Amino acid sequence: MVDSGTYASFSLETKPEMLATQLKKGNLYIGVPKETSFQERRCALTPSSVKLLCNNGHRVVIEAGVGEGANFNDIDFSEAGAEIVHQIEKVFEANIILKVAPLTETETDLLKPNQLIFSPLHLPALREEYLRKLMNRRVTAIAYEYLKDNAGSFPVVRILSEIAGSSSILIASECLTNTNGGQGVLLGGLSALPPVKIVILGAGVVGEYAARAAIGLGAEIRVFDNNTYKLMRLQNNIGQRVYTSTINPDTLAFQLTTADVVIGAIHSETGSSPCIVNEQMVENMKSGAVIIDVSIDQGGCFETSEVTNHLKPVFTKHDVIHYCVPNIASRVSRTASMAFSHVISNLIMQIPQFGGFENLLYSSKGTRNGVYIYKGKLTNQFLGHRFDIQPTNLNLLMSSRF
Repeated sequence: MVDSGTYASFSLETKPEMLATQLKKGNLYIGVPKETSFQERRCALTPSSVKLLCNNGHRVVIEAGVGEGANFNDIDFSEAGAEIVHQIEKVFEANIILKVAPLTETETDLLKPNQLIFSPLHLPALREEYLRKLMNRRVTAIAYEYLKDNAGSFPVVRILSEIAGSSSILIASECLTNTNGGQGVLLGGLSALPPVKIVILGAGVVGEYAARAAIGLGAEIRVFDNNTYKLMRLQNNIGQRVYTSTINPDTLAFQLTTADVVIGAIHSETGSSPCIVNEQMVENMKSGAVIIDVSIDQGGCFETSEVTNHLKPVFTKHDVIHYCVPNIASRVSRTASMAFSHVISNLIMQIPQFGGFENLLYSSKGTRNGVYIYKGKLTNQFLGHRFDIQPTNLNLLMSSRF
């Protein structure tokens, strides 16, 4: 029989609880710094994606204020399981760094060998010094623009293109109103009134979603592209017959003279968009017409385009309103962050599923396509040719695995 004193001693005594202080083997250590690029409001991970990663045993370190631009606060991230830090140096202790914008000069100084860097390249603004610094740090860098999925498409480019396409029509609608310097035209039209005419240059994802939004508002559209397959695909995806044409200068010039809105959505894989509309064509457009140059991040497809920003998004030239903001997705930062985070978190989750990043590269051709620096070696042929740096074939670097 146990006396009462002994019973009380072992039943009521508080014992310390041992907490895990290290990640289990195979779990990821992810850092998300706050974006400091001009007018960049998006964040690489949203609280819901952080919760997914943390619930699977991964460690996520977030710099304080990372979600402010997208209306996510630090409490949201903390409750999702992230660690909130105020020193950017602590974020860059992680093995995987996730960025929405390219690394800044300060951030590249914090890199360490064998880190995985997920970020965009922004080809028009890319400098050789940036590439060489990443190479000297011996990191592995993955560009969102080059990442492919199992279907062979570019998931990050596609989701941002969908946002840009839909947003371009909404922006045009605002620019046509009196309050924004336009002629006071309602995009879409009314009963017994002719609809607004919109010319769309490019039948890719941006052009398709711009066409969807325009048709939904009741506008009349004209779509131009030199890729006949893209024109057929657009009509098939929209589910109705619309005016389509190859880019014939005479036909295009005629259509521009009566257009209320022109959307420039020409994408180039080489990083520089071709100039489709010259200044003379712009001069012949209607007074008060609107140009939305979505291709401005690749140089623009209008001769009169000049880069603007979200604070001063428009300018007028030849009585035509120009909107030439490169980062349209930041205009809807919360939606863009959620879409972006969903794609990236799914990719990150594949790393432990395949037993590590090396195994993922070996198994996934689409992921290999996104790598442009592998452990300090430039592996992208286009970048090597552009900056006169001898590239190394990634497959050769991983030849022992093939």
